[in-house]
Amino acid sequence: MSAASDGAQPHALLRPSVVVPFVLVALIWGSTWLVIKDQISQVPPGWSITWRFVVATMAMFMLAKFQGHSLRLGRAGQMLALAVGVTQFCGNFNFVYRAELHLTSGIVAVMFGLLMVPNAIFGRLLLGQPITRRFMAGSAIALVGIAMLLVHEARIAPLEGKVGLGVLLTIGGILSASVANVIQAGDTGRKLALPSLLAWAMLYGTLCDAVLAWAISGPPVFDMRAEYGAGIAYLAIAGSVVTFPLYYKLVREIGPGRAAYNGVIVVIVAMVLSTLFEGYQWSVLAGCGGAVALVGMVVALRARNPVR
Repeated sequence: MSAASDGAQPHALLRPSVVVPFVLVALIWGSTWLVIKDQISQVPPGWSITWRFVVATMAMFMLAKFQGHSLRLGRAGQMLALAVGVTQFCGNFNFVYRAELHLTSGIVAVMFGLLMVPNAIFGRLLLGQPITRRFMAGSAIALVGIAMLLVHEARIAPLEGKVGLGVLLTIGGILSASVANVIQAGDTGRKLALPSLLAWAMLYGTLCDAVLAWAISGPPVFDMRAEYGAGIAYLAIAGSVVTFPLYYKLVREIGPGRAAYNGVIVVIVAMVLSTLFEGYQWSVLAGCGGAVALVGMVVALRARNPVR
């Protein structure tokens, strides 16, 4: 890999067509971490995920029809939708919701900021997109910051202290999301309208969610509190139907590694909300870790756009 591979090019993130959805997705996803916490307080995680995507699936099919997209994907398209549904809308969310039983929402969000790493690796392996030196340097710095935050989290040991389990579940969620991010940006996915692909993917994911929820937690459970219903609606519409088409479009336009850099803003939003509403306890170690993680992400963010 030559030094020229990190040569200066106009940053894609300076274009309004990229920066607006980039920031919007990050702001919404930064807030969803806190809403998820209430979703698992009275209802088993699997059923909260299922209700979220029952609503999101219906809304996404309506969006696809409203925008005039065909719902016919063909055999290859349906197989891709199934793969995205199982990895993104079942695997990823089941891992994440259960991780929040053991870690604060802010820490889970910080770890998800490193989605750029597997995204870039899978992008290289599956899409042939290069990984620059600056990206690798920034990711290494960010890993140091994340490690400092996790040490702090282990010391305060929230929610029965099962920090290790929370970390493993979060890693599972990161890898599941990353696989979905990259495979939808391949040749088959690029030929399909995103709303149509996502509608079918959400349908498959919802079916898997329901089967998994019933197997793990038994018959359906629903919380009749207004706050719970509002949370389901927010996560389904804002956190899924609005954001996933925007985010997957970014993945296709600027590459999976760079699209995952919105984790910089997600981390800021999530940590602030966790401090305000969850009583997240800052320390010198946590503050330094957060700063180092953000610096690393910004360094990686300045790597050139790998999309040809």
